[in-house]
Formats: sequence, C-alpha cells, structure tokens
Amino acid sequence: MMIMCDFCALSPYQRQNLLSKFHKFLSPEGSLLLDVYSVNAFRQNEEVSSYELNLLNGFWSSEPYYGFLNTFKYDAKDLILDKYTIIEESRTRTVYNWLQHFTPDRLRSEFEQAGFETKEILGDVAGKAFDPESREFAIIGQKNYPNKAGQGTTSQSFS
Repeated sequence: MMIMCDFCALSPYQRQNLLSKFHKFLSPEGSLLLDVYSVNAFRQNEEVSSYELNLLNGFWSSEPYYGFLNTFKYDAKDLILDKYTIIEESRTRTVYNWLQHFTPDRLRSEFEQAGFETKEILGDVAGKAFDPESREFAIIGQKNYPNKAGQGTTSQSFS
C-alpha cells in the first residue's frame, strides 16, 4: 500500500522502477493499492504566486523564514510544479514538488506496463466508489505472474 498520493511526486522512470520493484517482491497474485491525484484536480488548480512569513505554518523550518510559492501548470502532461523558495536568516533553499495527475486509463496503462492487472478503480484507499469528479482516486493492481509487461487485462474502461 502506498497512500497520500506519493506516487504522483515521482517521475515516469521512478514510477516504473517502483512498480517493477513492487512486482518483484509481491507474492504471485499479490496486490498493490495506491491513490493518485486526478485530472479533475489538475483542472481545478491554478497557477499562483504567493509568499508568507512561515509559509505552511512553519512546515519548512523551526526558525522564522519567508516562504515563496510559485505554482506552474503543464497542460500537455497534466503536471503541476509547486516551487517553494525558503529564505531563512542563515540560508536560502528551493524545493521543487512535481505532481503528476492521472486518468484511470493512464494509470492502468502504467500498471500494465509493469506487469499488473487492474482489479479495481476506487474513489479512495478506503474503498469508496469511483467518482470521475473527485480530486483523487485509487487503484488496486494484482501481480501477473510472471511479469509480462503490457499483457495485463481489465474488465472496465475509464476515461
């Protein structure tokens, strides 16, 4: 299980590498559950620039700091970059938080490339019904054994 949309922060290479590792270590017919941000969430996000003393309630440092947030959208990839610049008295640092957003079909394709069959698309990791208008959704993928990338099947199609 991997929750809190952590899968979204990985690059395509990192996602395939992670799925391959899960496939390797799961028992035959073992399952993987994770959640992701939807393209609906992507559409609702806007490019913004903001700054604040102790941005995110002091998340970035126990010392006082100024935090700057610049959000960029990459429409062709359903990808968002939150660029945080943290300025403390003794240092300045920049954090790049990339977040991939998915359709069920796109996520299913990545799972199938790593040798997983999509067992179910859910509204969340607690098992709520899938809602295409939701900002997040979850997937249960079952290991195909042996790994035959691209040969997974599913009984449902989602856009």
